[in-house]
Amino acid sequence: MRPVEFTSEDIIHAGQELLAAGRNITGFALRQKVGGGNPNRLKQVWDEYLASQIEAHAEPVAELPVEVAEEVAGVAKTLTDRIAALAVGLNDKAVKAAERRVAEIVRAAGEQKEQAERELADASQTVDDLEEQLDGLRSELEAAQIRLADMTRENQALAVELAQIRERLSANEQSAKVAAEQYAAELDKMNNALEAAQTRGGQAAEQLAVLKAQMLAEKETHQEQRKASSKEITRQAELYTKAHTERDEALKEAATLRGRIQALEAMMAVKS
Repeated sequence: MRPVEFTSEDIIHAGQELLAAGRNITGFALRQKVGGGNPNRLKQVWDEYLASQIEAHAEPVAELPVEVAEEVAGVAKTLTDRIAALAVGLNDKAVKAAERRVAEIVRAAGEQKEQAERELADASQTVDDLEEQLDGLRSELEAAQIRLADMTRENQALAVELAQIRERLSANEQSAKVAAEQYAAELDKMNNALEAAQTRGGQAAEQLAVLKAQMLAEKETHQEQRKASSKEITRQAELYTKAHTERDEALKEAATLRGRIQALEAMMAVKS
């Protein structure tokens, strides 16, 4: 047999509080007040308490006739049965309502769980995509840094070569200037000698003419060499300028890649 959860004193005390508050004393009101128990038993204990109080203070009265007593007993039984049926019905409705509420809560919790799982899957995929992009950017940055290092070495080599060419050109210009002065002096002497030889005639005049032609040819050759050297230094300067520009662009590209990598790492930190 199930043990009694609440004592008669607890039930009577609860009923007195309900009575003092002006509330109807029912099995469910007592159950709510004491915090549990069978409503029928709670009401029975309260009714017995009231009956005992009435018996203690009631004056002797004439007993009811048998017919009236039986009628009263029948009405009381009918009323009790109806109250019990009503209590059972109300309890059934309350239980079903609670079950529906629980089912709704479980369904809502399931939907929230599924939504959270979908969001988690999306977040995981997003992190994977970001990691893939980050790996690609790191590879691009590494390649850009390698290109930048190569360009830097090429620039340094071009700068050294350009300086050497300029030094050679400067030396050549100085030599050409001295040679031009010497050629001019020799040419003047040759012209004077040639004029004198032509006046006298003979083989010497022809030899002087040949020498003059050779000097003029050498002078023209030297001038062509100076032009070629000037073109070469111009070409080297253009190559150096182009390489320097490409290096600046590579530096900008590397800086852009670093910025994108930092932004992706920040996004991944937020996602995680």
